[in-house]
Amino acid sequence: MKTLSIEENFAKLEEAIQRLENEDTSLEEAFAAYSEGMQLVKACNNQIDRVEKQVLKLTQEGTLEPLDAEE
Repeated sequence: MKTLSIEENFAKLEEAIQRLENEDTSLEEAFAAYSEGMQLVKACNNQIDRVEKQVLKLTQEGTLEPLDAEE
């Protein structure tokens, strides 16, 4: 199974939201869209956390260190 990019996950999340907002959506379809949306939110959060851990800053000495390192 292919891992989706964060942009693809956000697009799928938008689709799930649109299905939830549709007045013609049945209760079963709404529940399925909600479940899918919650899984997509979790996947997006995991991807964002992974990227945040990779963010580095350049020090005055020219070395890289984690952005949240104490100064």
